Amino acid sequence: MELPAPLRQAVDRILEKVPLQDLKQAAKILSDRYRAELRDGRLHMAQEMAVKAYLATRMPATYAAVRASLDTLGEARPDFTPKTLLDVGAGPGTVLWATSDLWPELERATLLEASAAVRKIGETLAADAIAARTIWRAGDVTTDLADLQPADLVTCAYVLDEIVPASLPKMVDRLWQLTTDTLLVIEPGTPAGWQRILTVRAQLIAAGAHVLAPCPHEAPCPLSPPDWCHFSRRVARSRLHRLAKDGDVPWEDEKFIFVAATRQPTGSHPARVIAPPKSGSGKVSLKLCQADGSAGEKLFTKRDGEAFKVARRLDWGDTLDRGGR
Repeated sequence: MELPAPLRQAVDRILEKVPLQDLKQAAKILSDRYRAELRDGRLHMAQEMAVKAYLATRMPATYAAVRASLDTLGEARPDFTPKTLLDVGAGPGTVLWATSDLWPELERATLLEASAAVRKIGETLAADAIAARTIWRAGDVTTDLADLQPADLVTCAYVLDEIVPASLPKMVDRLWQLTTDTLLVIEPGTPAGWQRILTVRAQLIAAGAHVLAPCPHEAPCPLSPPDWCHFSRRVARSRLHRLAKDGDVPWEDEKFIFVAATRQPTGSHPARVIAPPKSGSGKVSLKLCQADGSAGEKLFTKRDGEAFKVARRLDWGDTLDRGGR
């Protein structure tokens, strides 16, 4: 997966004269803060160079995770075409770009972001490229949600890992209040990120929300540590991306986990593949999360006929009724 061409070109214009050594240093600092999940009250991207490092090294992967999550949401609700978006902890507008790409009918987007440096670059990226009326708001996701307008789609991507856990219940409650239709929360695909998503999921179900994706049920998660649920998208690395991270491989795999909850009754869901398929001669084994709340391996062989043909086309994250991408 790659950034949309207009976004990629806008990013290239911003980065074209940035000294490589400065970019590499800022990228390392940013990566270290993300990996450590620091909650020291400092913004990860308070300085302009940190934002530029994000554009070069993190935005493509974040975009891929967001777009994959939105695609899954859209597959579960084909009739959902949001007209309004509220994105909290918006960064430079990654969710805005992914949402606009999937739903060009989007009319209004409100983006809440605490860092002035991030907002400035986000506005530059979106200028004359995003059709939706876009409103940037300065604010903290834990303290400045009171006077925001509700939206059809509310999103919170790669934010919870920067929030003190004690602040999360009140924040999630407010995000749900602001959601007129669907709330999407995305986190890194780590065991800790999965646990945060499970906490959000349980709170939303208790508040009356219906789980839209990725879970095919609203029962407690059937997985237990050290196992955990997450998904992956392969991301193309630009030349500058490889140089900034001293990487040789022209791609990287972004691991992520999410929950999409809606106010609309969802009905039954097909089982979902929650791990890479294991294929052999005339057989394929899929790890499935099932509508009855269970999870486990299921073997398909040629004897299963059409079911086998469908199963061998499936990938990690697909539902059993899809037959592949």
